[in-house]
Amino acid sequence: MELLDIINLVFWGVLFLVLALKLVSSIKLVPTRSAFIVERLGRYNRTLGPGFHALIPFLDKVPFKVDLKEEAIEVPPQECFSKDEVHVTVDGVIYLSVMDPAKASYGVTDYRYAAVQLAQTTTRAVIGTLDLDRTFEERDTISARVVQVLEQAGESWGIRVHRYEIKNLRPPESVRVSMEKQVTAERDRRAILAKSEGDKQAKINRSEGRKKEMINLSEGTKQQLINEAEGRAAEILALAMATADSIKKIGDVVAEPGGSEALKLQLAERYVEHMQGLAKDKTRIIIPADLTKADSWLSNMGVDIRS
Repeated sequence: MELLDIINLVFWGVLFLVLALKLVSSIKLVPTRSAFIVERLGRYNRTLGPGFHALIPFLDKVPFKVDLKEEAIEVPPQECFSKDEVHVTVDGVIYLSVMDPAKASYGVTDYRYAAVQLAQTTTRAVIGTLDLDRTFEERDTISARVVQVLEQAGESWGIRVHRYEIKNLRPPESVRVSMEKQVTAERDRRAILAKSEGDKQAKINRSEGRKKEMINLSEGTKQQLINEAEGRAAEILALAMATADSIKKIGDVVAEPGGSEALKLQLAERYVEHMQGLAKDKTRIIIPADLTKADSWLSNMGVDIRS
């Protein structure tokens, strides 16, 4: 075999191998949540979505492969100065995803790096308008402002920023010690205030309890006096009614035949018994000369037994 034939055989073999490799490389399998950017003769041609795709060898190529899943990008720590000239160290995390693969590939050199830089500059600008004490309270404000700025830039970069979270916000050690002392003092003040409020409420409760106790005692005494008065009134009424009833019965008996004589006899007996009692006590007594004339001396005693 001549040398020329060998050269031709090698040439066509290499050419076939190159064509075969180009043909194989022109077949693209795009994964889910990914996109391939296709250029034809150096110009943007189309964006390939998930699935099987065949390109034209030597004319088409894939310079960019874009991941469409949401990404968490670390924002490195940076020093920022607050409004009251205190420097704090701030870092965070950006959560974003690519919405337009073509803009993400051609609109900016590196959208991740650009988003981090813009987040840092915006954070410094926002913290510069806040006092140190407010920087710890306004984390949501800082995050919202960073997201707003990134959204405006993201329209031309083909990305969407979902949220920005501040991980750490660290003041200098001297400031941190002072803040801890301030927090401790405030905690002690609240504890003392709570204790004084508790003592005050306890005293109020005790005084209210004594007040209610005295009211209950006075109400009980009042009711007792009312009950005793009602009892005495009922007793007097009962005695009066009994006395009236007995007088009425005596009057009825006296009105009957022989009643007057019986009454006279009973009164005389009681009189005699009374005199005997006085005689035993050696008391000087005066008796009528004629005990048979009971009418006269009973009348002298103020007793009217007439029927």
